[in-house]
Amino acid sequence: MADQLYRSTTLGHALQDTLDELIQGGKIKPQLATQVLQQYDESIVKGLKQRAKAQITFKAKQLHSYNICDSLCVKLKDVEFREHHEIVKVDKVQIVAFKSPEGEMTK
Repeated sequence: MADQLYRSTTLGHALQDTLDELIQGGKIKPQLATQVLQQYDESIVKGLKQRAKAQITFKAKQLHSYNICDSLCVKLKDVEFREHHEIVKVDKVQIVAFKSPEGEMTK
């Protein structure tokens, strides 16, 4: 499931919509769409791991809830995010984290 997390992004939705249109139009078979989505899952994780270098820090006034089961889920209140000199404040944030597909922690 963690490897399918990025399907819920704007890019992932656009890809799925396009594949659905191609299936409905008889241009491709559903099996090919499944293969494309699996390749997307692998490629997005690999690309982010290799290229994403941004670092952000945050602090919260309150930890609202904490749950660890198949993934880590943390809900925070009154959160301040900082990236270099830019500061963004939000009332609530939910952080969901998954193990990497290789099962190791990444930096």
